Amino acid sequence: MSKNYAAVSRSIVDAVGGASNVAAVTHCMTRLRFVLNDGSVVDSARLKAINGVLGVVRSENQCQVIIGNTVSQAYAEVLKLLPEGAVARQPAPEKNEITLKRIGAGILDALIGTMSPLIPAIIGGSMVKLLAMILNMTGVFGKESSTLIILNVIGDGAFFFLPVMVAASAAIKFKTNMSLAIAIAGVLVHPSFIDLMAKAAQGQQVEFIGLPVTAVKYTYTVIPALFMTWLLSYIEKWIDRITPAVTKNFLKPMLIVLVSAPIAILLVGPLGIWIGSGISALVYTIHSYLGWLSVAIMGGLWPLLVMTGMHRVFTPTIIQTIAETGKEGMVMPSEIGANLSLGGSSLAVAWRTKNPELRQTALAAAASAIVAGISEPALYGVAIRLKRPLIAALISGFVCGGVAGVAGLASHSMASPGLFTSVQFFDPSNPMTIVWVFGVMILAIVLSFILTLLMGFEDIPVAEEAESEKAKLAPALSVNN
Repeated sequence: MSKNYAAVSRSIVDAVGGASNVAAVTHCMTRLRFVLNDGSVVDSARLKAINGVLGVVRSENQCQVIIGNTVSQAYAEVLKLLPEGAVARQPAPEKNEITLKRIGAGILDALIGTMSPLIPAIIGGSMVKLLAMILNMTGVFGKESSTLIILNVIGDGAFFFLPVMVAASAAIKFKTNMSLAIAIAGVLVHPSFIDLMAKAAQGQQVEFIGLPVTAVKYTYTVIPALFMTWLLSYIEKWIDRITPAVTKNFLKPMLIVLVSAPIAILLVGPLGIWIGSGISALVYTIHSYLGWLSVAIMGGLWPLLVMTGMHRVFTPTIIQTIAETGKEGMVMPSEIGANLSLGGSSLAVAWRTKNPELRQTALAAAASAIVAGISEPALYGVAIRLKRPLIAALISGFVCGGVAGVAGLASHSMASPGLFTSVQFFDPSNPMTIVWVFGVMILAIVLSFILTLLMGFEDIPVAEEAESEKAKLAPALSVNN
C-alpha cells in the first residue's frame, strides 16, 4: 500500500460516501470493515482504483475494503477522519421487511462483525501458547515449571476471558453500553460462579430465587455473550424508558444488571451453549461421515470463503472444539493447503510474468501466504486479478486438504497456518505429524506452482500496469490538490 496512509484513507472514506455516511468502522487482519448509513452511495469502482486497495466486498450497508498487512496504519488514519469514535450523527436507516434471509444475514453479520476485531488477541494468545508448547517439547521447561505455567496463562488469557471480549466487541456492534455488557459477561467467568457450576456438574443442586441453574462452562465460549449483549441492547432501552430522570444515574444501571445477569445465567447462557454445541456437532458430524473428503472440500472452498468474509463464521466452532478436545481436525488442516497454494500460485506468477510491478506484488504476496499464513494479498493482489492462478490454487487446496485429512492432522491452536505457525499441528505423541505437515506444505507450494505454469495466465503488459497505477494514484493525488 502507498505509505501516504492519510491521503489514501481520505480517498477511501470519500469513496464510501464521506465521514457522515460511516456509522462504524473496524478492521481485521487485512480489511477495513465499514458499516454505512446508506450503502447505495458507495463508489466501488473508485474504491478499487485507489492505490493500495486490493479488493472490495459489499453487502447491503456493509463495505469491506481489503488493504493487506498494513491495514492497521490505514485504520488509524481513517479513525482521524471520523468524529465521535466512528459513529456518525445520522438518523438510523429505514427498517426493512423482516424475512428469513434478512434474519440469517443479520446473524452472520453480528457474528462476523463481533469476532473480527478480536482476531488479533486470539492470534496473539495462540502464538504464545505455541511458544509454550515448543519450549515444553524441546525440554527447555518442564510441565511443572512456573515459567511455563505463566506462559500458558498469558497465552490462555484471551480464550479464558473470551466471553468478556465478545461482550465488549458486541456492545459496539449493537450500540449498547460496553461497561454493562462487560460486567454481565464477567459474571459468567467469575471464579465463584465457575466453582458453583463445577458443583452443579457433579450433581449438586444449584438454584437462583428458586429456579434451577443449568451446569454450564462459559470460558472459551462466544455465542452466550454475543446473544446476551444483543438482548442487553433492548433491555437497556426498556429500562431507560421506565426509570425516572432523577434516578437514572444509579437506578438504571442497577436494574439493567439485576435483570440482565439472571437472564444470562438462567436462560440465555445455557441456550447459547446449546446453539454453539449444536453448530459444532453439525460441522463435525459431517466430518465424521465424509472423513478426509470434508477436509479436501474445505481446502478447495477456503479462498472463496475468505473472499466473502464467511471464513470468520468458523471461529467460534474452532475455539470451542479446541477447548473441549484440545485440537481441531477439519477447518484448520484445510487452511494449510489453501494458504500455501495461494503462495505457490503467486510464486509461479512472479516466475513467469514480464511485468516488474506484478512480479514485486506476487513475491510479497507469496511471502505473506507461505511464511505468515496471511493469504489475502495473494488472493486479491494476484489470484483473483489473473483468474487462472485462483483456479490452480483451488485445485491444489482440495488435493492438499485431502492429504491433510488422510494424515489426520489437527491443530492445537488457531493461528493462521503458515511456515511460522506449522508447530500448532505437531503432535508430541506422534512425531510423524511433523513429516506430514511439512509434506503438505511442500506439496501445496509445488502443486499450485506447476498448475499455474501449466494453465498459464494472461500477463499484464507493462504499459497497462503503468496506466493502472497512474489511475490508482489519481484519487489520492486529487486529495492533496
